[in-house]
Amino acid sequence: MDLNYTPEDVAFRKSVRAWLEQNLPRNPIRTLEERRVWHRRLYEGGYLGMGWPKAYGGGDARPMEQAIVADELARASAPAPTNGLGLGIVGPTIVVHGTDAQKTRYLRKILAAEELWCQLYSEPNAGSDLAALRTRAEDKGDHFIVNGQKTWTSAGSIADWGLLLARTDPAVAKHKGITCFLINMRQPGIEVRPLKQITGSSEFSEVFMTSARVEKTDQIGRLGEGWAIAQTTLGYERGGRALARITSYASQYGRLVEVARRLKRHGRPLIDDPVIRQKLGRIWAELEVERYGALRTLTLLERGEHPGAGGSLTKLSYSEFEKRFMEMAMEILGPYGQLTEGAPEELRLEIDTAVGEQGTWAYAFLWSRAGTIYAGSSEIQKNVIGERILGLPKETRADRVGGAR
Repeated sequence: MDLNYTPEDVAFRKSVRAWLEQNLPRNPIRTLEERRVWHRRLYEGGYLGMGWPKAYGGGDARPMEQAIVADELARASAPAPTNGLGLGIVGPTIVVHGTDAQKTRYLRKILAAEELWCQLYSEPNAGSDLAALRTRAEDKGDHFIVNGQKTWTSAGSIADWGLLLARTDPAVAKHKGITCFLINMRQPGIEVRPLKQITGSSEFSEVFMTSARVEKTDQIGRLGEGWAIAQTTLGYERGGRALARITSYASQYGRLVEVARRLKRHGRPLIDDPVIRQKLGRIWAELEVERYGALRTLTLLERGEHPGAGGSLTKLSYSEFEKRFMEMAMEILGPYGQLTEGAPEELRLEIDTAVGEQGTWAYAFLWSRAGTIYAGSSEIQKNVIGERILGLPKETRADRVGGAR
């Protein structure tokens, strides 16, 4: 693994940093339209869809260049583009598995945020065991009719389109009867109900589909290939953006250290307490481990290799780290860590509660739980690692029942 940047990479990083200094929004982004404006500015700057084909609006950029941009955006605490699922999951899936007509129809609109996307995978009884999904798509000749329910749908309330997994053949093994579709979310027969989360926000939604229509031209891949296509999608979600996540954690860690310098307990700064210093040191050491893991994934991508099941190692590691990090932050901050957006300004200024887009340390702590569930729970990642990397026997139903005892 070569950890040295080429002179070209160093120059490219400087140009990205200079662009951000000139273009980063000066005021907090509050509305969806403000997020679209920022998204389009990033796209016009050449910093979205960098690895996508130039023929469809991308940049054919190397993985290293993409990682540098993600790294600099996280370092600058830049707002996220508004079409995150379209950019990170849907678009790459269409690039790999879509037809030329689908690429022409959808990719540029994703990049320009003209159409916003969600991912319709999980169901009330098919989350970690995604292959157990029951939403049906019935072939009606020139189109499909979809009936069923999805849940935990991020961005569902603002999405124009969705990447859908639905069962097209209930008579075969559950992994083989699933097909992937693109579905119009703005049609009769689709009802979206936002879900209130423990954080107080509603990023997730339930989606109910009653005789909703999907055109045959919006089928991705062949009939029954949905499970294999889903592995592509989940691969992008699990391992593709690890370095940017680590940079974001490093930014949060720097803020935590600053808070420990300012906040006093028993008349002296927290940073002078040897126990606090030990906790901060432990977070830093774990953060370095995560950084080197992300660099290993980047090295594979630079070689033209896909991390495959190794993406599960990356995802398991950083999501469990995030949870430990935020638990440790709460221990260090004490009661101040519980402050939310409505807290008195003098208390909020005392600890600088701003933590990226999360807003408060309390929000970041609650949200850290989600990382061990979305994109495949930690339990699922351990199964993938055990079976596909370590070569252990597959888990059986008897194993799961025995474990429940």
